[in-house]
Amino acid sequence: MADKPRVRILGLDPGLRVTGWGLIAAEGNRLIHLGSGTFTTDGEAPLAERLALLHRSLEALLEEARPDEAAVEETYVNRNGAATLKLGYARAIALLAPALAGLPVAEYPAKVIKRAVVGTGAAEKVQVALMVRHLLPGAAPIRADAADALAVAICHAHHRRPPALAGLEAALRAGGR
Repeated sequence: MADKPRVRILGLDPGLRVTGWGLIAAEGNRLIHLGSGTFTTDGEAPLAERLALLHRSLEALLEEARPDEAAVEETYVNRNGAATLKLGYARAIALLAPALAGLPVAEYPAKVIKRAVVGTGAAEKVQVALMVRHLLPGAAPIRADAADALAVAICHAHHRRPPALAGLEAALRAGGR
């Protein structure tokens, strides 16, 4: 029996003040915690400086961690339009940096992430963090943002399509035209 390929997945929970990241390896159904943490920006700094810092931080992480794929949590839209827009800026950086590094980037809504990790889309942050620790022995994220990013990576591991299968599906679609 052939060994299942090991895929390194970077999960990102974007935020302008705090962006969480989580790196896992997936070997078939086996998940391995490789690292997690956060990037923070100074809320008093100009927006452009904060976005540049976030971009540079993600570029450095991508260079060091060398993931194969990335996944980003979709933006939660709330009543405060300005806050949602700022979150959108951070999310754009979280999508752009891995894409510029040549990685496939997937996006998942919060409910899908929670369902993949906890079993219900209505899970609380504490439940998500507990299940992340259970599913990834050795993971002890200090901040909720890092736990959420690991949850994004776990979700992607469960939902991803292997590149060969994705290529086959694309070829079948193209041939059917």
